[in-house]
Amino acid sequence: MAAPSRSRSADSPSRRPFLGLLSLPERRYVADALRTETVGGVVLLLAAVAALLWANIPAVSASYDTVRELKFGPAALGLDLSLQHWAADGLLAVFFFVAGIELKRELVAGDLRDPKAAALPVIAALCGMAVPALVYTAVNTAGGGSLGGWAVPTATDIAFALAVLAVIGTSLPSALRAFLLTLAVVDDLFAILIIAVFFTGDIHLPQLAGALAGLVLMWLLLRAGIRGWYVYIPLATAVWALMYNSGIHATIAGVAMGLMLRCSRREGEEHSPGEHIEHLVRPLSAGVAVPLFALFSAGVPLSGGALAQVFARPEPLGVVLGLVVGKTVGVFGGTWLAARFTRAELNEDLAWPDVLAVAGLAGIGFTVSLLIGELAFADDPGLAEEVKAAVLVGSLVAAVLAGVLLKLRDRTYRALSAAEELDEDHDGIPDVYEAGNPEYHLRMARIHEEKAAEHRRLARAAADSGGPGGTAEGAAGSSAEGDRPA
Repeated sequence: MAAPSRSRSADSPSRRPFLGLLSLPERRYVADALRTETVGGVVLLLAAVAALLWANIPAVSASYDTVRELKFGPAALGLDLSLQHWAADGLLAVFFFVAGIELKRELVAGDLRDPKAAALPVIAALCGMAVPALVYTAVNTAGGGSLGGWAVPTATDIAFALAVLAVIGTSLPSALRAFLLTLAVVDDLFAILIIAVFFTGDIHLPQLAGALAGLVLMWLLLRAGIRGWYVYIPLATAVWALMYNSGIHATIAGVAMGLMLRCSRREGEEHSPGEHIEHLVRPLSAGVAVPLFALFSAGVPLSGGALAQVFARPEPLGVVLGLVVGKTVGVFGGTWLAARFTRAELNEDLAWPDVLAVAGLAGIGFTVSLLIGELAFADDPGLAEEVKAAVLVGSLVAAVLAGVLLKLRDRTYRALSAAEELDEDHDGIPDVYEAGNPEYHLRMARIHEEKAAEHRRLARAAADSGGPGGTAEGAAGSSAEGDRPA
């Protein structure tokens, strides 16, 4: 398998590479993170299917609302919440905690630490949020619908997108996967800001002051090097509860705590504290928290009439078009414009249709879109259910279209992925990363010399045997005889 060809941008100092080969540490981090998210995405997909079946099978559908409206928790602390509420405000705080760590790591050690390198994915993500919002606004302005759901189609669900890749059996090159991950991280950041700014109710200052004091205490403890889950878990729970009762959405507490962790490595550290905690918490987020949220939020009625309403009313129609059309046009258009004006040259092993396919994947807005839909139409449960159905339909359509585009280039992706994994000298480092290492070339020379010597020995042994096939002519003659009918 040949290694991926080097981008032309490497030969021209005036051009910068886009979707080029990742650094080895970054590639390993991305691979580890996405491996967990892929497994979690499959679990999320199963949870969504289970929710839809539970809510639509007549024999058990009544129990779905009964279970998710079941309340428990200490009422004296203002936490007597329904199961659906616990999932949205409690479990998703874990998801946003991991998102906060991801964002912090990207800012201090990942692609976002370099403003020039960060410009392109950030612009693509911003356009990928702005265009769906504009599509939703245009549809509802023309149709006389509510503009309150403009933020619903702006999010990207990385876990669901990776589950789609797993289901269709496509292995994207690491650069495309990293681009998708960076898009999702920036998406999450702005989704957090949207929730904090536009979906905050009446603010209760004493509780907010208590939450901020808890965050300051956590920051001081982290800077002092205090360790121990028995310190941070009770403190984090208290901060979350105070933030919830302050009127600000409780998931903001998760993000704030994630951003506090140190994600830069010091001398002698294999992993920073943030990376270590992310490694521990990500499986809980991807495999438990998000699927349970989906189980209690994605169960919407999908009868013929309900599906017809998705395309008949402007609010759900705006969500579908925002996810399918707005996301694709926004991410692709933003990427193309940013590459053009920042003089970034696309890796020659890839093509712009590959970027279009990833932009289509970004239209899968499942988890955060469902959350924002619940917040945007909290005072109209019927419309909220229709909007959630629209999120499911839009995400499904985006997944199918992106899957078709990706399968058209599946052979190319598999070749590039295999070349990135190739390690002929078995030193644990893919060969593509050792092109500039003289020791690697000397090792490969010795390996090929040993193989050549072995083939010369086998050739002499075959010639000395004197039997059919002992020479090239004998082998050809033997083959010809074998082809002749008896």
